[in-house]
Amino acid sequence: MTSTENRTYRVRTYGCQMNVHDSERLSGLLEDAGYTAAPEGAEADVVVLNTCAVRENADNKLYGNLGHLRPVKDGHPGMQIAVGGCLAQKDRASIVTRAPWVDVVFGTHNVGSLPALLERARHNDEAQVEIKEALEVFPSSLPAKRDSAYAGWVSISVGCNNTCTFCIVPALRGKERDRRPGDVLAEVQALVDQGVLEVTLLGQNVNAYGVEFRERGAFADLLRSAGRIEGLERVRFTSPHPREFTDDVIEAMAETPAVCPQLHMPLQSGSDDVLRRMRRGYRQDRYLGIIDRVRAAMPHAAITTDIIVGFPGETEADFQQTLDVVAAARFASAFTFQYSKRPGTPAAEMDVQLPKEVVQERYLRLTALQEEISWSENLAVVGRTVELLVASGEGSKDADRGRLSGRARDGRLVHFTSADGIRPGDVVETVVTAAKPHFLIADGPLLSHRRTRAGDAGEAGVRPSTRGIGLGMPTVGVPVALPPAPACG
Repeated sequence: MTSTENRTYRVRTYGCQMNVHDSERLSGLLEDAGYTAAPEGAEADVVVLNTCAVRENADNKLYGNLGHLRPVKDGHPGMQIAVGGCLAQKDRASIVTRAPWVDVVFGTHNVGSLPALLERARHNDEAQVEIKEALEVFPSSLPAKRDSAYAGWVSISVGCNNTCTFCIVPALRGKERDRRPGDVLAEVQALVDQGVLEVTLLGQNVNAYGVEFRERGAFADLLRSAGRIEGLERVRFTSPHPREFTDDVIEAMAETPAVCPQLHMPLQSGSDDVLRRMRRGYRQDRYLGIIDRVRAAMPHAAITTDIIVGFPGETEADFQQTLDVVAAARFASAFTFQYSKRPGTPAAEMDVQLPKEVVQERYLRLTALQEEISWSENLAVVGRTVELLVASGEGSKDADRGRLSGRARDGRLVHFTSADGIRPGDVVETVVTAAKPHFLIADGPLLSHRRTRAGDAGEAGVRPSTRGIGLGMPTVGVPVALPPAPACG
């Protein structure tokens, strides 16, 4: 009988898609070690906080959550608390100093160490802190417990070679490391073999993929090869960077039917002066040129973005340029952020940090403009037939109206009229009848309903589980070909 038998766990995830993907690996590792997921509403024997260091007040959120967990642990003998992710990589030993009831601290480079560290902490009855400075095992070589039966993240790289002055991710995730194309495609194939219909290729800067093994065009080739995998209906990716975004990627998107007409292209600012201080490596004209070329190749593509308001030194004229770019680009939606200092970044030390009230006022103007554009862009979809991959956990507020929810190929969320026998993972066609700024409505009858293997698996409670293929050593000239079957901008 192992020491983990009958012990339960819960993983709480904060931050970006990379953290979501890492949490799937953490769950898979724990289950591989004998733990089971804690039932909803029950206290877990092990609570893992997978943290983010990028979002505002990340430190306060972590220590607030740890404070709430302290009395729970006091009343639950044998309970363990582990802290991982980017904030753990940054704060290291200070976590157990500030919260001595934490049992394990591990970093972004040694996710796979969690089960051993938990066991060591129990055996030694003292906190275990292990932070590696470089990646030892690529996360995709680890087991995964995936949340969705119909969609999956597949990491193509980790780390980032950019030096954006507002971002601490490269210091915490390290330099970019690329997986070999055959390894990526083998993981995609394994997911498709289990019924997955949609895969999102994931990296801090996906379109820089191939830099480590010096193959230009590797990302465009990867998109084409993924799109040729039989049974894979949708390919998405996030996030690219405008500096390295090339026309061959646009061509691959337009010419590969499985690649969705959706692009998340971070802008951050529309001002050339601010972009220069951000060290973004592109200017307004280049950015808008990318948007124009994407729309020429895919007229109905939905383009989304990230924008930071109130970067140090941003003038009213700078901000007006951001509004001008937003008006010209007509994003389907935008993730907008008020700038706040991130310790350890060059921007935190810059002069002319803007007053909070100035940042807030500009933020409200930006969000009002984007809300208007999003609604207008969604209204243009009314009357169009859309194919939806039925989703789980989205739009539950509409259940009492007889609606389910799904994602269109362009990524838009659609609440549609329910019908008997529809499961998450099935595919339906319907006509959009109304629009709101953040979603579409399809209240008419369904045009079609296709039951899928993903829907069967979800109905049976089965989730795809892969022990991925590892990093290995990249080699020059690795062909991007479909192998035999075996995831800031």
